[in-house]
Amino acid sequence: MSSLLKPAVFVACLLPFGGLVFGAAGNSLGPDPAEAIMHASGEWALRLLLLALAVSPVRELLGWRWPLSLRRMLGLYAFFYATLHLVTFSHFYLGWSGAILLEELAERPYIAAGSLAWLLMLPLAVTSTRAMQRKLGRNWRKLHRAVYVAGVFACLHLAWQVRSDLGEPLAYGILLFLLLLWRLRVYSPRRFDVMRRRA
Repeated sequence: MSSLLKPAVFVACLLPFGGLVFGAAGNSLGPDPAEAIMHASGEWALRLLLLALAVSPVRELLGWRWPLSLRRMLGLYAFFYATLHLVTFSHFYLGWSGAILLEELAERPYIAAGSLAWLLMLPLAVTSTRAMQRKLGRNWRKLHRAVYVAGVFACLHLAWQVRSDLGEPLAYGILLFLLLLWRLRVYSPRRFDVMRRRA
């Protein structure tokens, strides 16, 4: 695969952020720029998270190895947009108030779901380097399986906010469900083999 692939994907993942920056600078994000930034950053976080999860199935189904070189980048960009989403909400809607945050968490379950998704992604981003992978060994893989749980909470975060048109949350949810089925299909036989050997 061309050596230009990773730089091209890097730039492509950065484009939505660039669009938000230019939109904010040019006052073209609509009547509520904060809401526009929060909405776009949240959606891109979920899209990139699902893309990162789809790397292994694509590799198995199509026999392509090159997507593996993009998985970490996609995951880190998903965390970047999720953090932008969280910072925008904390600044414009909470004013960095812990009291207001606790009130929102109690009254709006979608905020709790989104917060849990971000908290699960945080250690995955911190341990995404090869050095951490070597340091953690087998525990690294166990830790990074939490990305699927983060995906579930992220989908719930989106679905709980929608009041009428459930098409988009449903599409994301179906895709995540299929990815979870693939992971269970791959993981279960391995676990069965390990248990059989121990017996």
